[in-house]
Amino acid sequence: MDRISRCSQGLEGVRFGDHRISSLIFADDVVLLAPSSLDLQHALGRFAAECEAAGMRVSTSKSEAMVLDRKKVACTLQVGGEVLPQVEEFKYLGVLFTSEGRMDREIDRRISAAAAVMRSMYRSVVVKKELSRKAKLSIYQSIYVPTLTYGLGHDRKGKIPDTSGRNELPP
Repeated sequence: MDRISRCSQGLEGVRFGDHRISSLIFADDVVLLAPSSLDLQHALGRFAAECEAAGMRVSTSKSEAMVLDRKKVACTLQVGGEVLPQVEEFKYLGVLFTSEGRMDREIDRRISAAAAVMRSMYRSVVVKKELSRKAKLSIYQSIYVPTLTYGLGHDRKGKIPDTSGRNELPP
């Protein structure tokens, strides 16, 4: 997959600070990023061609298109003549992304998951007198905190970013 990604790389991509990111890849899960639907179609065409050259193919039944914008924008992308469905949200590596760039639902989902973990930990850890406070804290930090913060990112000091605005797109 690394070779396919390198060979299909173009000038597309979105800027994040000083970096240009054109794809997110984990195993066979790929997200292509571009500033316009035309650029994305070019990137998708190159990616599909490189997959074919490597004896693989893009599974159109498992592929989707999503535009990140505050207002609804139509985007028609094709692979091998098949139009990819446009979606308003999708999950990538367990994190929910929405077309409006909002994190409300993902944050609520994380809080619900963490609350379920806390209920379970209360019965099996917190009330256990035979566990030391240090052991309980260690379990809390290794199970509860990662459940709550997974996918939310951290700044360079290890702090969780302020999500009180719950909107990731700039005004």
